[in-house]
Amino acid sequence: MIALGSFVPVYLAFVAKQLVADFFLQSKWMAMGKEGEADWLKPLATHAAIHALITLVIVLVVQPGFWWLALVDFVIHFVIDRGKGVICRKCGLMPTMPAFWWAIGTDQALHQVTHLVYVILLVTA
Repeated sequence: MIALGSFVPVYLAFVAKQLVADFFLQSKWMAMGKEGEADWLKPLATHAAIHALITLVIVLVVQPGFWWLALVDFVIHFVIDRGKGVICRKCGLMPTMPAFWWAIGTDQALHQVTHLVYVILLVTA
């Protein structure tokens, strides 16, 4: 059984990490560049690295031996965001279309499920 006293603060740290990294620290260059057909690697890698860095900070506070989760987070965030970008581009999804927002919502949900797995790993270690 997982104690809520340890689960809740760590999960909230990851919720805050998603908000900060995906919305407050993501520049227009990252947001637009990672969605492109060409020259997407550097903006997407930069964006995923910001996520990984914040994950590393959380992990070092909670369970330093799990530092490698930051690398896992880089890869998972990179793949989820690239997948969303490719799907949106190939399907011609625009912010005026409901399917665009379904893709954004699915992207965010996948990130939150990923964070849930991290939290379970960290608080049960």
